[in-house]
Amino acid sequence: MKIRELASGLQFPEGPVALDDGSVLLVEIARGTLTRVTSDGRVQVVAQLGGGPNGAAIGPDGAVYVCNNGGFRWMREADGCLRPVGQAQDYSGGRIERVDLSSGKVERLYEALDGLPLRGPNDLVFDTSGSFYFTDLGKVREHEMDRGGVYYARPDGCSLQAIARPVVTPNGIGLAGDGKTLYYAETEGARLWAFEVTSPGQVRKEAWPSPQGARMLAAAPGGHYQRFDSLALDAFGNVCVATLLHGGISVIAPDGTLYAHVPLPDRFTTNLCFGGRARRTVYVTLSGSGRLIAIDDWPVPGLALAFNA
Repeated sequence: MKIRELASGLQFPEGPVALDDGSVLLVEIARGTLTRVTSDGRVQVVAQLGGGPNGAAIGPDGAVYVCNNGGFRWMREADGCLRPVGQAQDYSGGRIERVDLSSGKVERLYEALDGLPLRGPNDLVFDTSGSFYFTDLGKVREHEMDRGGVYYARPDGCSLQAIARPVVTPNGIGLAGDGKTLYYAETEGARLWAFEVTSPGQVRKEAWPSPQGARMLAAAPGGHYQRFDSLALDAFGNVCVATLLHGGISVIAPDGTLYAHVPLPDRFTTNLCFGGRARRTVYVTLSGSGRLIAIDDWPVPGLALAFNA
């Protein structure tokens, strides 16, 4: 596999979305922006979002939908690695936002459910019906931590429901190609979970001792001192999970077997998406060092998303 650096100097990039024109949309969490990296490496701000834009996806209307976690505090390590360390002092609240790509106009769609505010929306995926599932990671403060949840929402801002809550640190989220399995990655335990989808926005739940009704597929594959971040699926149904601290991509088969681990030069490898010809290029955010890279000739094509632009 060939690795190319497409952009550097980014402020904790996340949420990459490969576009048909060869450019990549992403968020810069520490900068508070939705940003475009063109095919020749130019970096352009599409919209100023503030807070902590975290995950992004194209919706059925061609707009970009963003999970905004409200903001982090940051620490710069001795080796230059930037990492989040908790809730920002100027935390602006969790929300789901819609960005019009042509105008840059930002609209807030969801901020609370049943009187309970969203704390740290993290990542989202659209189904073929045009609605989307998203995770709320929660927030960490000096002496306490919120639990989050998994949600389902319409893109018009009129319907939000909980799939499961409370949930411990849900992060990346994805759908199987047939739409019948919803996967999410748990950050703190480095665990991969799956729900059986019975209809759009409805899942079958496992009985106790499952903590939230999901089925656990994998737990900390490859050893200790790692965390799971965002994920993408390939055309064979494997779940490719950006893995923190170990630094790379863990490829987990649908039966939970660790198929492969692809090491990368950043312990904050946070997210990935497929694009390019036949979806054989993987775009990866190396957030600690502020880079976007491309890995060419990935051995398995990426799974096509429900919508793209």
